Amino acid sequence: MLTSGSDRGEGRRIALTAVGAALAAGCALAAGVLASLGDGRYAVPVASGVLDEPGTRSGVVVALLLLLVPVLGFLGQCARIGAVHRDRRLAGLRLAGATPAQVRRIAALETGLACAVGSVVATVCAVVVLLRFGERPTAGAWVAVVVVAVAVPVLGAVAGGLALRRVVASPLGQVRRVTTRSGRGPARLFLVSLLATAAVALFAAVTSPPAPGRMVSAWKAPLEVAVALLTVGAGAVWLSGTVAAVVGRTLARRARSAATLIAAERLSDDPWAPARTHAAVLLVTVVGTGFVGVRQSMLELLHQEGRDAQDMAFYQAGLDLTAVAIAVALAITLSGLAVGTAESLSSRRRALAAQAAAGVPRAVLNRALLLETALPLAPALLLAGIGGLVIGVGYSVLTASVVPWAALLVPIGIYAACLLAAATALPLHHRSLAPGALRHG
Repeated sequence: MLTSGSDRGEGRRIALTAVGAALAAGCALAAGVLASLGDGRYAVPVASGVLDEPGTRSGVVVALLLLLVPVLGFLGQCARIGAVHRDRRLAGLRLAGATPAQVRRIAALETGLACAVGSVVATVCAVVVLLRFGERPTAGAWVAVVVVAVAVPVLGAVAGGLALRRVVASPLGQVRRVTTRSGRGPARLFLVSLLATAAVALFAAVTSPPAPGRMVSAWKAPLEVAVALLTVGAGAVWLSGTVAAVVGRTLARRARSAATLIAAERLSDDPWAPARTHAAVLLVTVVGTGFVGVRQSMLELLHQEGRDAQDMAFYQAGLDLTAVAIAVALAITLSGLAVGTAESLSSRRRALAAQAAAGVPRAVLNRALLLETALPLAPALLLAGIGGLVIGVGYSVLTASVVPWAALLVPIGIYAACLLAAATALPLHHRSLAPGALRHG
């Protein structure tokens, strides 16, 4: 009933959530179907033979798992936008006698319904693609389809509930309390995921000791990378929030302009709000920078070895697929950053209008909005760019090829793209500064 009676803004939020769920389901379905093929060799009529061999197929599965990181961050941003825009409806439920836990469960199920729509669309498309292949899909492929189709809406509802676990609206809608985060949660998650990564690596080494000429099982490489990805993601969230907190506290004491002071105070008050989106930016930066370096070195090495046209087409197809995956991840990450910036403006609408009414120039508030993204991302992207460059340079040293200095342009380009994504919220910023926004609680 809440979903059907929502306004236009809620309709956009539900549509964005459904799109994010469809992307997550699509990546998970493709990864599950490819992983279900196991160690066998198949003639897959796409990607110039990249999906034929189990080794290269495992690499594609890993890339699809990497794509889930920005998609999940995007879904998290959509869930938080829903928490802001649903305050009045949630307050109405509280006035009718609902407890905070019941309200959060209702809002979580509302998110689950939107995720179910996206999951159904992605599943139907996946089934159509599977049936169009010449060979009959395996039983493992159908199991992967069913598991993903059910898991996406369930996990979406759980994520929606977790996003609202710190939000408590009063029955009359005058008070919306959001407890601040200390940063201990991301630190603990990082330590737990680090131990899990070590345990999975030890289990893989014990169950399948390395032997000359023996290939790694198709399921082990994606599993190890998935757990390692959880570790890196948790570490990136921790790093992003920590950098934002340090930058905010430092500039709050040394700011020499009004815009910098406003941005620093906002970062100091809640440095963990944009941490998940910024963490996805850091991961894309590391992967993108390392990929550009590896691509340049690999192509140079292949030309030096004089490979024939068939081999070059094979390697070029694999590199192109990787580039497409990174570009899609960057686009999703930038979308999540833009959505998160718009959500932060909606949650601070009355405060921004009060600042404008008190005489703070709009140009100062616009600069403060951009500095909220620019200040914490600059040092974090510098570290991420250095990490990606180390990967590219290390590969070039091992292959005795040219040093890929062109990879240095990747973090600069991503930084500029992040600022442009944050700037897309400026029209909403102008509407939030209108005097009429003072009426909203």
